[in-house]
Amino acid sequence: ELHYFSDCAAVTGGYAILSHTWTQDITGEQTFQNVQNIINECKITGENPRDRVGEKIRRCCEIAEEDGYEWVWIDSCCIDKTSSTELSEAINSMFNWYALSEVCYVYLEDVPHTDDPYAEGSKFQTARWHSRGWTLQELLAPAFVIFFSMEWTKIGTKYDLRRPLFQCTGIFEEYLTREWDFRAHPSVARRMSWAATRKTTRVEDEAYCLLGLFDINMPTMYGEGLHAFQRLQVELLRQSTDSTLFTWGSCHLNRSSDRWEQAHLSQTHRGHTTDHSNLFLLAPSPSKFIGWSNTDSSPYMPSPAHSTSSPSSQLDEKVCKLRCMRDSFLPDTTRMNAPWPL
Repeated sequence: ELHYFSDCAAVTGGYAILSHTWTQDITGEQTFQNVQNIINECKITGENPRDRVGEKIRRCCEIAEEDGYEWVWIDSCCIDKTSSTELSEAINSMFNWYALSEVCYVYLEDVPHTDDPYAEGSKFQTARWHSRGWTLQELLAPAFVIFFSMEWTKIGTKYDLRRPLFQCTGIFEEYLTREWDFRAHPSVARRMSWAATRKTTRVEDEAYCLLGLFDINMPTMYGEGLHAFQRLQVELLRQSTDSTLFTWGSCHLNRSSDRWEQAHLSQTHRGHTTDHSNLFLLAPSPSKFIGWSNTDSSPYMPSPAHSTSSPSSQLDEKVCKLRCMRDSFLPDTTRMNAPWPL
């Protein structure tokens, strides 16, 4: 049964939620329309729709039922992606749906039940799930997360696996266990670094998958390309004084200086560099923040509301001036935050 709920808080008795990577098989994932068609056909034939859906949906529903939940949310078949309005609402609300779930089941399709997740280079630590952009918020947002192998055998909870999760994601255990608030304490640059090596199918999703992590709401416009990440940073500029947003690129990974070496600058001015993105104030993608998670060992960052320094070094005078001038170039944007169907 597919049932519409106007808001995640309206789901009586709570709900389970699934986190997974979309299959790369030619058959693909079963969509909202596919499941609707199966339900309609089963009304005629008298079959149980659960017997007609794919194994991933069926096993998730069975485990949720065993755990005492009446409802489960699965992104592949619970969002009508043919509606741009519903898709935009879903993306802006998705973090909350994961955060307010009673339990999140993580299905790792490339990890066998015989794998030792604590072993260096284990299948668990190298699973494709850890490399995808959308799964970052699906790891952090839910309080209770259970990981399952490809055979749907329980591997462990997020708390149990906090050490190997830190080793493969670079996210401190204290953020994973919610001992520290992952949306308040770490700097903007550190949170960006968590997504630096993750990939998305659509370039716009590099920005959209981070909306919840930064508590940002903005309209989605597939087709805008890299501009989506620029819009995300503009919204961050509106809402935060955390100047680490500007500390991206290799020139900021050196503790001793935030300035490029003179030889590098001379080559840039002669036009010898092919990467002109480093000449701009805002980063072109989260990948430019790679390495930030390794700049120091402290999980705490200076409070953005009371500091203008980065953990690597003091921001130079040019960047500080640009921060003061930022409101002069920020365009007005339309915000949207609406409920969507389960």
